[in-house]
Amino acid sequence: MSATFPILDRPIRFALVGCGRIAKNHFEALAKHRDRAELVAVCDILPEALAAATAATGAQGFSSYTQMLAEAEADIVVLTTPSGLHPLQAIEAARAGFHVLSEKPMATKFEQGMAMVQACRDAGVKLFVVKQNRLNTTVQLVRKAIQQGRFGRIFMSTVNVFWTRPQSYYDAAKWRGRWDLDGGAFMNQASHYVDLLDWLVGPIDSVHAYTATLDRDIEAEDTGVLSARLRHGGLASINVTMLTYPQNLEGSITILGEKGTVKIGGTAVNKIEHWQFSDPHPDDELIKAASYDTGSVYGFGHPLYYDNVIKTLRGEASAEVDGYEGLRSLEVLVAAYRSARDGQRVGLPLVF
Repeated sequence: MSATFPILDRPIRFALVGCGRIAKNHFEALAKHRDRAELVAVCDILPEALAAATAATGAQGFSSYTQMLAEAEADIVVLTTPSGLHPLQAIEAARAGFHVLSEKPMATKFEQGMAMVQACRDAGVKLFVVKQNRLNTTVQLVRKAIQQGRFGRIFMSTVNVFWTRPQSYYDAAKWRGRWDLDGGAFMNQASHYVDLLDWLVGPIDSVHAYTATLDRDIEAEDTGVLSARLRHGGLASINVTMLTYPQNLEGSITILGEKGTVKIGGTAVNKIEHWQFSDPHPDDELIKAASYDTGSVYGFGHPLYYDNVIKTLRGEASAEVDGYEGLRSLEVLVAAYRSARDGQRVGLPLVF
């Protein structure tokens, strides 16, 4: 088949591969857009996961990805499989004529991420990468304040991801914590936060990182720290651990500028904990309603993200997070791992 664009005369048809932990968020997001989108197919190699997905969604089930691509009447394929599988699956979907939506991170290796972008570009299909935390009301208010220049010069930015993932979490799926399929705390759990730092106050100019596997029986790291110099001259840091006792404590970003200080905290940047600027602005009243409670570190951004995907495929908008945007945070993550491995500062962009 060849990719259809724009699609205006019917709902956009989605097919999803990988019916595990994050797939539920995608099912729920698509259900909220049922007037413009429908889930027509799901795929998983685990019979119990596939059965649960078909029962929950009513979509046609496939145990073979290649078969789904050959038979499903879809416009776009959603990749919610282990991260290391995204590149080959994206390339196969693009060559079959499907648009592609990939969960984060888009790949575990930068060259594979670039191959995804090139394959979709060569096939003339769209590539979307999920970065739903950008759409949190809290984050949007900070982004607007930065764009308005309310901080003045930004001196320092700090990200903390203090979560917990017990050994049972890693044992439940053999791919978790593996270098080739998952990566560690930076690549998996903190991927969105690396993206937020680069998107809000970047670009990042160089990084120096340390990683450690302190208490989990996995290949990759359960804990890491990263120091960064930003292109505009400010400094930043990211502190990540999956060893927080006894539960998720904080997913936050703090921005310190010459005329403003803001901290978005909670377990997943869902609460504005500090908001102070030298000059008042009407947006200051909006912070009272911006915070929200969440029982999940995923937040509520998936429906908003899908709205942009749908509008893009209908020709009504441009992709807010495409493959090129996805490469930016992947490049930072790869630079951090190179730095930790080699014990030295790594500059961006990466040189191969």
